[in-house]
Amino acid sequence: MSDMNPLTMAFTRRHFLHRGLVLASASVALPQFLHASAAGLPMPLEGLTSMPGVPEDHVLVVIQLSGGNDGLNTVVPYQDAAYHRARPGIGINEDKVVKLEKAEVGLHPAMTPLREMYDAGLVGIVQGVGYPNPNRSHFKSMDIWHTADTTATGEGWLGRYMDSECCGQGKGESGRPEQPASGSMPGIAIGQAAPLAMQGVKASPIAFENADLFRWTGKDYNKALSEPYDTITRQEVGVNSDPDTNAAFLVRTALDAQISSDTIRKAVAAKDRVSYPGGDLARQLKMVASMIAAGLRTRVYYVTMGGYDTHAGQGGEFGRHSQLLGQYASAIRAFYQDLKVQGNDGRVLTMQFSEFGRRVGQNASQGTDHGTAAPMFFYGPMVKRGVLNEHPSLTDLDSGDLKYTTDFRSVYSGVLEQWLAADSKKILEGTFKPMAIVTKA
Repeated sequence: MSDMNPLTMAFTRRHFLHRGLVLASASVALPQFLHASAAGLPMPLEGLTSMPGVPEDHVLVVIQLSGGNDGLNTVVPYQDAAYHRARPGIGINEDKVVKLEKAEVGLHPAMTPLREMYDAGLVGIVQGVGYPNPNRSHFKSMDIWHTADTTATGEGWLGRYMDSECCGQGKGESGRPEQPASGSMPGIAIGQAAPLAMQGVKASPIAFENADLFRWTGKDYNKALSEPYDTITRQEVGVNSDPDTNAAFLVRTALDAQISSDTIRKAVAAKDRVSYPGGDLARQLKMVASMIAAGLRTRVYYVTMGGYDTHAGQGGEFGRHSQLLGQYASAIRAFYQDLKVQGNDGRVLTMQFSEFGRRVGQNASQGTDHGTAAPMFFYGPMVKRGVLNEHPSLTDLDSGDLKYTTDFRSVYSGVLEQWLAADSKKILEGTFKPMAIVTKA
């Protein structure tokens, strides 16, 4: 093997898969750009070296509740008379609330599946999370949360994390193809498109809605495309010695996509470990759990659940919002049951947010309009247990809206510093006091 010329050796997709994608320890005869390309894939943990100071075994799962989840009917201040006065038609009665130990608030009754997790110390709740001069536009506010910038400009905060800590993938400042450093890996988003939060200068996440559809589909449209594509990804391909050429970049990109596709689809197709409920969030979290079980070295997963824009017919104990919260809570419980069966529950911190909460008072349509501050939820054995701060006042309001008490960037800072061991000042491009989210890393 040592006598072979590393600049002319041919490589095949079969060779990649045969080696189990663990190429960091492969023969030195592999061209450098294929070494680097392979290092950027979501690969099994075993056999790869760690980056100094980075907790390679720590995983962050982000759940986005799109539409503006009503925080007041999620974490219910049932002892506050102002709550019941503001919501005579959709408020949750005290005898229905899932009461939380040593807390003056409780959960919506549809969230009963979380009670066992809460009692086991697997749930942390941060109340009144928002930012100065809140924006009530779905798109603008979501961009603010995604960029961690109240002007909603720049790259995503998780993209900057991947750029900073994982070196990213893509093109450098010169516009020429740039190689990811050994140990880097893309984030994975479940959905039609990758969220802005995961977009960096260098980092480009993998995004797919269904693992079965995460494949090259060119031949579905034109069978004549199969042969040239197979020439690149399935047949032996001579590799140019210069990794910056367009030809080398195209070969690398095709190999990356095909191998990532095969690896992820194989992971998701594995036998179920626990039973999941119905619903799209449960389906997404089941896929994430399968990829974690397969040992993929992805540090960040992102899933989304929509439907929370409850302007009309929101309901109280019953109704559309209740259905959403029930699906959400059941999916979370199944996800952590799955992780515990795997022995990976201690590796996975889950963070849930929404772009804003709803107004304190109900509207004439038995719903709620766009508001401001709302609770965030955290899950996992590492979280600081319970309700972590006081509920915002329901009488000291800002034009009928809650005044935020915790800046969401302080929450991000806590996640970055305490769980991902990253420099939050660099990534958030500002100084925000880290909120205590994690008790053990």
